[in-house]
Amino acid sequence: MANESRPCPCGIGDRFDYEGCGQEVQVEHIEAYVCKPPASTDKAVIVIHDIFGWQLPNTRYMADMLTTNGYIAICPDFFAGREAWKPSDDWSKFDDWLKNRDARKINKEADAVLKYLKEQCGAKKLGVIGFCWGGIAVRHLMMTYPELKAGVSLYGLIKDSDDISSLLNPTFFIFAEKDDFIPLHQVTLLEQKLKKNCKVDYEVKIYPGQTHGFVHRRREDINPQDKPYIEEGRKDMINWLNKYI
Repeated sequence: MANESRPCPCGIGDRFDYEGCGQEVQVEHIEAYVCKPPASTDKAVIVIHDIFGWQLPNTRYMADMLTTNGYIAICPDFFAGREAWKPSDDWSKFDDWLKNRDARKINKEADAVLKYLKEQCGAKKLGVIGFCWGGIAVRHLMMTYPELKAGVSLYGLIKDSDDISSLLNPTFFIFAEKDDFIPLHQVTLLEQKLKKNCKVDYEVKIYPGQTHGFVHRRREDINPQDKPYIEEGRKDMINWLNKYI
């Protein structure tokens, strides 16, 4: 039985009833979902899943959205075969579950994916987006891999001690005003650190009235007042990638 007194952050929202347009492939030691646009392109985006893993329909929906905008999209299993979190799991055990799924220790998987995109897909212009757990992973990769020319980190949890000002390329940070798991004072602190130390383009944007996971875990038709912000977040994400890739 899940511990309802401390719900799972990504549990807010909906699981889309969606069948992806792409295919599953083997990329060295991990599996991945890949979707390609009809026209040939050398632009590709890595899509990093949340705690529910690479097979979540919502994440594949976002990958396919990138493909309709002209990108090769790949959503790899950054848990490398380890089990994804389930909504029915006991939240009190979440910290133990997370110990061997560190969003900052994914270089082996990232290396394999980048090699695949370059050698198998002909990709030369690369970017990365990620949601929640994946948002933390994006920040790590954008400080590690100079070939990633643009990054979008969507509601990746931050701590007061986090310093991510040594970004190598332009990065966009999406946050929700009503996110119970990312206090706005942490977002303000992040902005201050970036303003003081960051040497590349960045943007931090807070979407009014929205909750954790709103860009990929909320249906557009669920609440009329949320729809414009859900669509705006997705549009902003695409525009950032278009600008820098």
